[in-house]
Amino acid sequence: MAQAGCSPNPESGSTDPVVPLTLRVLYGDTDQMGVVYYANYLRYFEAGRGECLRARGLDYREVERRGYRLPVIDAQVRYQRPAQYDDLLLIETCVASASGATVRFTYRVRRGEAQIASGETTHACLNARGRPVRLPADLAALVEG
Repeated sequence: MAQAGCSPNPESGSTDPVVPLTLRVLYGDTDQMGVVYYANYLRYFEAGRGECLRARGLDYREVERRGYRLPVIDAQVRYQRPAQYDDLLLIETCVASASGATVRFTYRVRRGEAQIASGETTHACLNARGRPVRLPADLAALVEG
């Protein structure tokens, strides 16, 4: 089930599909200094992850309908430049790996050609009772694309 490490980072050489999502920064996403509050990048990652799953013909509602949950068990964000109210951001997301009971997504946030942030999240696969389980074959095939 393992997949080559994908990253929306051009230096990675990955051939895995990167799924784009464009969003505009809301005023409520910014802090008193007028820049995007640091924790909101995790929300942007979540939006990108949802689009990445949809691009594979699966949405999170369907994952739950099948009796699984994919909670975040690790999250990393690297901030390079500030984003501000009304900036148009491009969130690029891909599946870096799917193995055993985990899935890892990587992200890049850009404003035009400038990279704003990058990061990754790792998710455990749990059954509806909250117990870790291996990714079922059909779900793993969809996630791996």
